[in-house]
Amino acid sequence: MKIRGVPENAETAETTDAGTQPAARPGGRNARVRSQILAATTELVARNGVAGLRYEEIAELAGVNKNSVYRNWPDRVELVSEALLQYAEDSAPLHDSGNLRRDLVDFLMVFSERLSSSIGRALSQAAIAAPGNADLDEAVRAVYDQRLVAARKRFDSAADKGEIPPVDSYFLTELLAGPVYLYINRRRHPFTREVAEKIVDVVLAGIRTTMP
Repeated sequence: MKIRGVPENAETAETTDAGTQPAARPGGRNARVRSQILAATTELVARNGVAGLRYEEIAELAGVNKNSVYRNWPDRVELVSEALLQYAEDSAPLHDSGNLRRDLVDFLMVFSERLSSSIGRALSQAAIAAPGNADLDEAVRAVYDQRLVAARKRFDSAADKGEIPPVDSYFLTELLAGPVYLYINRRRHPFTREVAEKIVDVVLAGIRTTMP
């Protein structure tokens, strides 16, 4: 729903002692409020799923006025979508230190930590809820696409140096990430750096057998 008489991009609804609303600012406090709301949204989606998301709870957890949530995101799907995209932007990329094995091991360790976090669980919840919801499905796809862009850049660099043959970035990323999902979701064994190293070594050995 939209708040009648309130500009879409205005600042929050708090007023000054004189009873007048402070002027809206493009950054600063408004940016912090938006960040708090997005973080609260991902946490609540992790707890209750997308269907159970309530603006009142978001505002309470974020420590802001409920009108701030409605004003910035009158549509709930848009709010969840932006929260997921913000998560993707904040995620650590696949770095290029010059050592592919180490970079991939570091990536899997960060990935396992993110997957175990409330934000990671929120992303999984949204992915489950996405089929049948075109807007939400598009947001989830954008998150994964953003990750894939970083992976493709790193793999292309490794291929240019002759460390690996040219590869399908999506396929290689799935080979690396798949075992992490199993470890985190089944919770039978801890995901350690030693496990990450074994996964990377097996995958890279397999990929390199295709080199001419």
